Amino acid sequence: MARTALVIGVSGIVGSATAAHLAAEGWDVVGLARTPVAQARVTPISADLQDEASLSAALAEVKPEAVFIATWSRQETEAANIRVNAAMVRNLLDGLRPAGTVRHVALVTGLKHYLGPFEAYGKGTLPQTPFREDQGRLDIENFYYAQEDEVFAAAKRDGFTWSIHRPHTVIGKAVGNAMNMGTTLAVYATLCRETGRPFRFPGSAAQWNGLTDMTDARQLAKHLLWAATTPAAFDQAFNVVNGDVFRWKWMWSRLAEWFNLEPAPFDGSVLPLEEQMKADAPIWRHIAERESLVEPDLGRLASPWHTDADLGRPIEVVTDMSKSRRLGFTGYQPTDDAFFDLFADLRLDRLIP
Repeated sequence: MARTALVIGVSGIVGSATAAHLAAEGWDVVGLARTPVAQARVTPISADLQDEASLSAALAEVKPEAVFIATWSRQETEAANIRVNAAMVRNLLDGLRPAGTVRHVALVTGLKHYLGPFEAYGKGTLPQTPFREDQGRLDIENFYYAQEDEVFAAAKRDGFTWSIHRPHTVIGKAVGNAMNMGTTLAVYATLCRETGRPFRFPGSAAQWNGLTDMTDARQLAKHLLWAATTPAAFDQAFNVVNGDVFRWKWMWSRLAEWFNLEPAPFDGSVLPLEEQMKADAPIWRHIAERESLVEPDLGRLASPWHTDADLGRPIEVVTDMSKSRRLGFTGYQPTDDAFFDLFADLRLDRLIP
């Protein structure tokens, strides 16, 4: 008999990959989003996590065994982030409580657990790298901590197990996503090829020269299901990355090669994508019309601000995944192949030419 999973944020990069993996593994999957997109073998539910009444109504007939929370709402300040995102998790778990079927809740956060929220990102006293789960919380307000606390409180009240998942920058496909480095770099490369501009690394020397890692959405989906079905992983927080490390000075040339571009020399100065791409919307619309692409709105594909935040960091960011390995998770994904698979999917779906 199939088990039922509820994926929150199913239209996003993480949610859509998680729903696809669960369905492939034989689960009955219900996907919740404000505007869910059609996805094979996923039953869509439209609901707003900030609207308690409509959320309760939408969840009335849903009886999941496992819940995967992969969404958040960005606000103007961290205080607002805490208030809104904590309420979203609380409303969801309160709405599911009457059914009494939830056995496990998995919450996806990220490395801002170690680096701090947007208002204080990468500042102050940070843990040593590679980041490890036992390094604990920073002494600063952070909406990730508030989300975790809502899960912990509901688990204690209702008796379900939980897992927290902290990916590094996620590579995956979703249109309209607020944090999407893979598609942003694909669009940037396309624009450089179109205009003859140099394909130049936009970030810091620390990122260009230092070691880093990333997380394929498919790797994260496997990790989520593993933690939800492995007793040794219950009530644990985990880092989750692909399993390899690289330097951008190597990866940048790999990306350039895929797009038949020559990588421009890097002189050590930061040249943010947000600045480079600020006038590119008409150019992208022209490319989309000429090449019959399905999304002419540059703003729905690229998120330069987020890519700049990651590539502009002045510190090395590497993530330790030993905790998962010790407990039996063996998933591995080469990061360059993750990018290449994404680019191929974007081309197949007529999102890039």
